[in-house]
Amino acid sequence: MDKLVLFNNTTRNKLLNKRSSESKFGEHVKMLTSISNIYEQLKNLDVTYVIIGLPEDVGVFANLGKLGASRAWEATLKVLLNIKSNAFTKANAVLILGHLDFSEELLAVSKLSQNKKNDLKKARKMVDQIDNYVAHIMQQIIASGKKAIVIGGGHNNAYGNIKGTSLALNKPINSVNFDAHSDFRPEEGRHSGNGFSYAFAEGFLNRYFIFGLHENYTSDRIFKTLKKLKNIKYNTFEALEIRNELKFKKEMYYVSEFISQTQFGIEIDCDAIENTPSSAMTPSGFSVKKTRQFVSFFANHKNATYLHICEAAPKKKTENQVGKLITYLITDFIKAHAN
Repeated sequence: MDKLVLFNNTTRNKLLNKRSSESKFGEHVKMLTSISNIYEQLKNLDVTYVIIGLPEDVGVFANLGKLGASRAWEATLKVLLNIKSNAFTKANAVLILGHLDFSEELLAVSKLSQNKKNDLKKARKMVDQIDNYVAHIMQQIIASGKKAIVIGGGHNNAYGNIKGTSLALNKPINSVNFDAHSDFRPEEGRHSGNGFSYAFAEGFLNRYFIFGLHENYTSDRIFKTLKKLKNIKYNTFEALEIRNELKFKKEMYYVSEFISQTQFGIEIDCDAIENTPSSAMTPSGFSVKKTRQFVSFFANHKNATYLHICEAAPKKKTENQVGKLITYLITDFIKAHAN
């Protein structure tokens, strides 16, 4: 657990803007005080949701993407802690565990070039190590009986989420991925574009649905690969939102029937949300409203095991808006699942 940095009172007090007449979310969340025996502490704690941050973009770098996803965790905390605590937000049911410290890896990557093959190999080896840390903490959280809320970071962390959850449950899990991309690229060394293909090949991922795939940014090779595999299905953004061949709500029910017979993870890639600062920002994507409806719909199922929000890449001017977006998705998950 040497990468885990616990969320503590010092961090909370630094970010919390208290008001005498209001009760803030951050004033009521639970925290751990010891780094030892994380599993036992979580198991014995009366909370339902455990929030963990993965502030890194090594996997994005290794996939030739634009950096910035490492900043989403802090942007989220600044907003999340300061929303209102009330009967809807259920702060008492939440533990903010902390974050995994990948500062060494980020420093190492800052000295590499995406134009050099050897540097990409080095970055992809780093992602391998990041996978191990993510899988380990996820295994602890899920084995303790809690629901995980994971704030990335790159989408490479889907692999660690799936592996850790699978190991905790001692069986493969399913996944629904709200994404413009399949992230089912070849096993060419780990990066943010092949977390699901690695998890599938290694037996941690059983059924996989990609919701809203962008036709312009999916290769013919990937389409052919997906069509060959019976446990993998997808729809496209264009079929849903442009040509209106499919209905959004009806498709969610269809996907639910496909994945929800056993435990599954909800993966939200901010690349799929229109005009959201991310590693592959799009001017044509799902609205925030539909994204929230998507999270709420799937979180309402008893087999929803974790929520992963990734690839958001805020800059100083957009930090607050990105923090608000991710906070809405976090609380939508909590509200839907609680009800």
